[in-house]
Amino acid sequence: MDHGKQQAPAHYEAGEGCLTTLIRIPVRIVVLVIVLPVHMVWDALVVGARAADRILLRPLGRALSWLLATLVVIPAVWLYEAVLTPLGHALLWLAAAVFVRPWVALWRYVLVPAVRYGLVVPVVWLYEAVLTPIGHGLRRVYRELLAPAGQGIAAAVGWVLTALFVRPVVGLWRYVLVPLALAASWLAEHLIVRPPAWAYRQLLTPLGHGITWLLELLARGIAAVGSGLWAAVVWLVLTLLVAPLGRLYRRVLAPVGREIAAAFGVAWRIAGYISRAVGRAIAWLAWHLIGAPVTWVCRTVCTPVGHFVRDAVWAPAKRAAVEAGRAARAALRTARETVARARRDAWRALVGGPRASEPREPGSPLARRLGVTQQAMIVPSAAPEPEISSLGEKNAERG
Repeated sequence: MDHGKQQAPAHYEAGEGCLTTLIRIPVRIVVLVIVLPVHMVWDALVVGARAADRILLRPLGRALSWLLATLVVIPAVWLYEAVLTPLGHALLWLAAAVFVRPWVALWRYVLVPAVRYGLVVPVVWLYEAVLTPIGHGLRRVYRELLAPAGQGIAAAVGWVLTALFVRPVVGLWRYVLVPLALAASWLAEHLIVRPPAWAYRQLLTPLGHGITWLLELLARGIAAVGSGLWAAVVWLVLTLLVAPLGRLYRRVLAPVGREIAAAFGVAWRIAGYISRAVGRAIAWLAWHLIGAPVTWVCRTVCTPVGHFVRDAVWAPAKRAAVEAGRAARAALRTARETVARARRDAWRALVGGPRASEPREPGSPLARRLGVTQQAMIVPSAAPEPEISSLGEKNAERG
């Protein structure tokens, strides 16, 4: 009995109430009834979308791509390569010939020589031959004459200004103004600054401390009363509002939400199993009612007919077309050669052909030549040849 009391009941998890156990099965049944049509419709849409993609969209996309390539891309590429590129090259050459090359020639052969020999060379000569010697002379005059004279004049003027202006002003500042300022500061400190400072330190500061202590006591009392009132309001809110809402959420809403979510999950999985079984049944029926007969007809009727058409009709027609094409190409080749020969004969009859060179007797490989050894020269079958012969011919083989 004690062991049975310690364990949780078998039909619900530990920590769940009776309300959760009572609403679980009805909620799952209702959710399954709601979810099953949605899941089956979803599976049907997925299958239809895949079939439409394989049967319609992919061939349509290939056809559209081929049509686009044939009607747009290939003509555009041909237009670019055969028309626009040569036209652009011609326009570029024309623009360079009209706008660039004249200005380059003007700059290179007119402006640069004119500026170089009309401006730069004279200016350089003027700088090197005239201005540089004048500058060196002026610098020497400045260093040897003007600089010492200027230093002496500056020293004299400085001594005069110091004696007339600086020393009187320094004496006035040091011996008159500074003692007067010190006396005025002592009087201001003892007559103006110290009395207010003594009053602030001895009277106002203790009075301010007392007022601050009274205000602090008053603020502490008000804070104590306010904290008590706030604690009472917080306790009332927690006791009358938050605690019931938390208990309602923990005991009612959270279990109901968990059960609904779990019911949706279980119902979605069960609906998937049911939808898969229905789909397999439909696929089995479609195969045995449509697929198998169509496959049997294709295998037993269409395949032999196609082989017969391929072997008895298509192959002979293809061979005949190939032979006809070869004969047509041969006839065209013969006609082109005949026309070319007739054109050459007509041109030769009108303007005459090149003079034919006289035939020369082929030289014997065993003929005597310069540089041949005595053994090669005594060969009985060797015929005499001129002393000067082509160097490309081989020497006669030894007999």
